[in-house]
Amino acid sequence: MFVNRVEEIKAISKRLDSDNFEFFILYGRRRIGKTRLILECVREREHIYYFATESANIRHFKDHCKKSIPDMAYAADDWEAIFNLLRDRIVIIDEFPNMIKEFPGIISLFQRIIDTQLSKTRTKLILLGSSISMMGQNILSYKSPLYGRKTGVIKLGPMDFKDIRSFFPEAGWYELCEIFGLCDGVPYYLEKMRDSFWEWLQEEVSGVDSFLSYEIDFLMKYEFENFVTYKKILEAIANGKNTPVEIRNYLGMRHSDITPYLRNLMEVEFIKREIPVTEGERSRMGRYFLKDNFLSFWFRFIYPNLSGIGEKLFSVEDIREDHNAYVGRVFEQIAKQFVLELNRKKMLPFGIKKLGRWWRKGEEIDLIGMNEREKKALFMEVKWRDLKAGEADKIISKLKRKSVQTSMNGYEKHYGIIAKGTEKKGTLIFDLMDFDRVF
Repeated sequence: MFVNRVEEIKAISKRLDSDNFEFFILYGRRRIGKTRLILECVREREHIYYFATESANIRHFKDHCKKSIPDMAYAADDWEAIFNLLRDRIVIIDEFPNMIKEFPGIISLFQRIIDTQLSKTRTKLILLGSSISMMGQNILSYKSPLYGRKTGVIKLGPMDFKDIRSFFPEAGWYELCEIFGLCDGVPYYLEKMRDSFWEWLQEEVSGVDSFLSYEIDFLMKYEFENFVTYKKILEAIANGKNTPVEIRNYLGMRHSDITPYLRNLMEVEFIKREIPVTEGERSRMGRYFLKDNFLSFWFRFIYPNLSGIGEKLFSVEDIREDHNAYVGRVFEQIAKQFVLELNRKKMLPFGIKKLGRWWRKGEEIDLIGMNEREKKALFMEVKWRDLKAGEADKIISKLKRKSVQTSMNGYEKHYGIIAKGTEKKGTLIFDLMDFDRVF
């Protein structure tokens, strides 16, 4: 099943329809759907698709091309000779970082091929890569020999929460929140899920070949040669250790500099650094969080129980005990996307230009939407539970008190709530029943 990615398909198709040479880069973390996307774009077009390995690529590539280009059999085992016969064709090389590992000089060689053989043709050269660090350093960096040759770049990210409903048209918003809490918007994980969320999860934790047991190690081995320390850092962050000091103490590395580890984890998009929405980028109030929900779910529920899963002593009932609290954090992410959709559809009192969390001295606000030019702000509380009668008013009063501490004096202030369910409805009070209308 292939869903959504409308804007990406439109951008790629525009390049494929061009009368000029196009050198296009499509990259993003593993499992995000790069291969499915590009093959969907060329489904009705003649093309050469090659998945690179870590050895003998020139021989494998030439053998693959011979299937559709008989004259390729007479070409020398040389990249320039091969591409001479690929002029005016669509050529897709998947996992290009594997070719770099085999022969680092391939980057300079491709630069020469583009400059001397392809730049004046209608060839479409498309490179895909899952190693975000290698794609960034070797192809997209201004130091790369290929810098300035590319005509288009797409960094493919996860799908939005509202888009995952296409995978589960029968599911309600409550279950979709649970699904998003495990799969995030990653197509590979979404396609793996069958039946209802809990039935599928029980099958996974009790099966002999559950991908949940090995998936994280698989992902980390692709990015890091020695990932033990990186894995411990992810575990620390998953357990609520969000500052460098807290992470160091959790790991017992009190006198070690973990900044390079954090930087590398951010580069491969395993973690992200957030600052209060009212702060500048250089703020020292930054906190580190896991980048996607699959990582969060795995370190929260799977990693501590790998032995129990292996011995068939673990069941989903052990997850249920703490799952509601976990989805509460996930619901804050969903609520952020909900507010962005409200903003896009002009359903808010003003146009938001910044949106994010806020914290200071033990106080937190789930979401603040700001328009600094107009001096307007929206303060939102997010609750993954059904609010009782009169509770909404108390939450708004508390929000008003906390908003004073944000130092946003002179701002026109608005207050709202996004809850799982609520008896009171208002202009800025929403629950899951509003998702159909907004999403």
